[in-house]
Amino acid sequence: MQSLRIKAAQTLQSILENKIFFGELKKQFSEKDLPFINMLILTTLRHYTMLQAVTNSFLRKKIPHKHRIAEYLLILSVSELLFMKTAPYAVIDDTVNNIRQTTDRFLGGLANAILRKIPSRKENLLKNFEKINPLPADFLPVLDGYTEHEKKQIAQSIFCPPPLDLTVKKNAKEWANKLNADLLPNGTIRLFDAPKVQQIEGFSSGDWWIQDAAASLPVQILGNDLRGLKVADLCAAPGGKTAQLAARGAEVTAVDISADRLKTLQENMHRLGFDNIKTLAVDALDFLNNSPEAFFDIVLLDAPCSATGTFRRHPEILHIKNRQDVVQQAALQKQLLDKCHRILKSDGILVYSTCSIAKAEGELQISDFLREHKNFRRIPVASEEISVFGSWPDNLITTDGAIRTLPFFASEKNGMDAFFICKLKRII
Repeated sequence: MQSLRIKAAQTLQSILENKIFFGELKKQFSEKDLPFINMLILTTLRHYTMLQAVTNSFLRKKIPHKHRIAEYLLILSVSELLFMKTAPYAVIDDTVNNIRQTTDRFLGGLANAILRKIPSRKENLLKNFEKINPLPADFLPVLDGYTEHEKKQIAQSIFCPPPLDLTVKKNAKEWANKLNADLLPNGTIRLFDAPKVQQIEGFSSGDWWIQDAAASLPVQILGNDLRGLKVADLCAAPGGKTAQLAARGAEVTAVDISADRLKTLQENMHRLGFDNIKTLAVDALDFLNNSPEAFFDIVLLDAPCSATGTFRRHPEILHIKNRQDVVQQAALQKQLLDKCHRILKSDGILVYSTCSIAKAEGELQISDFLREHKNFRRIPVASEEISVFGSWPDNLITTDGAIRTLPFFASEKNGMDAFFICKLKRII
C-alpha cells in the first residue's frame, strides 16, 4: 500500500505544478486520513516559502528534476517536524524510506542527514522564519497599491486559520447564544473549533448557511426588505448571497455558468427552504445579452475573479495565482460590467463585488467603469448598514463609500476574507 506521506507529496506537487486547488484533490483520501492530510498540506502551504528556504539551505545543489518528489517529501517532513506533534523518529524513518522507494538510496541518505538536524535546531529555525516574507515573489505584484505596512499585515494574516462563519435567517443574537459563538457587527455568527457542519444545531432545519463575514456584506447593503423586487444574482453558486436575497423576500434569478455548481446551489436552497428561486445554467455574458431589457430592479454581480482574497482559507492561492490571473479576470469583469446596464431598470441598483485582494479587480475597476458610464453613480455605503450589532474595529468603508475588507481586519476575531464591494445606481 502506498505511504500516506507519498500521497501527500504527490498532492502538493499537483497543487504547485498543475495549479489544482487542494479541495479538488481531497476525495482521494479516506475520512480517517483526511484530518492528518488537511493539517499537513495546509500547514505546509501557509509556510511554504520559508520551508523551501530552510530545505534549500541544507542542500549543496538542487535535487534533480526527475526526482522532485523527494523535494516535496522533504518539505512536508520539515513542516511536520516544526509545526505538528508527530514523533520525530516516525516522520524521519517514513520519509527516508519513501524517498528511497520513489527515487534512490543516495537521496534517501541525504534526507536522513538533513531531517535528523531539524529537531535540535527547531527553535532557531522558527526564529529565522520571522525574517522571511511568507508571500511568494510571484504573488507580490498582486498587492500593487497597498502600503508596505499593509503588505506586511496581509502577509502575516496567512498564519491565522479562518474560523467558521454562519449567516442565519433571523434572530442572530439568539443563535449566537445558542451556539456559544461570537456575534460580529454585521450579524455573522462566528464559531471557533466547530464540529462537523452537519452536527451543528440548525443545519438540518435550514436555519443558517456557511458564509464568510465579508461575503455577506454585498447583500447586506441592499437593506433587509427586498419584497417584490426582481434581482439578478450573477455568478451565483454556491448560493450564500442567493440565500440572503431570498431571505429578504426578493424574486431571485440565480445565474451561473456551471450546471454542477448550480445543482449544489439548488440543494442548498432546498435545505434552507427557499424553493421559489429561478436558476439558469448559462454564461453571465450570454444572460446579459439575451435577457429582456430594463427587467431587474437590482443586479448583484459577484464577479469571477482571481479569488486572491480567500488565501486564508485556500493558502495554495498564494502559489498558483499571480498578476496575470488578475489581468485576465479584470478583463472579464469589465465585459460583464459594461453589459449590466442593459437588464437594469432606470434607478435600479448594481452591486459589484469580488473576493479579490487586487485593486485592479476592485477600486480601479469601478473607477474606470464610472469614467466610461455616465449613466451610473456611486451610492456610498453607510456604516450602520454593516454595523447592526456594534462597530467594526477597522474602517471597512473607503473614502469613496465602497467597502474594502482585508484579511487582517477584525484580527482579534481571526480576520476575514478580502472583498471589494461597491453599490451603484443607474440614473438614466
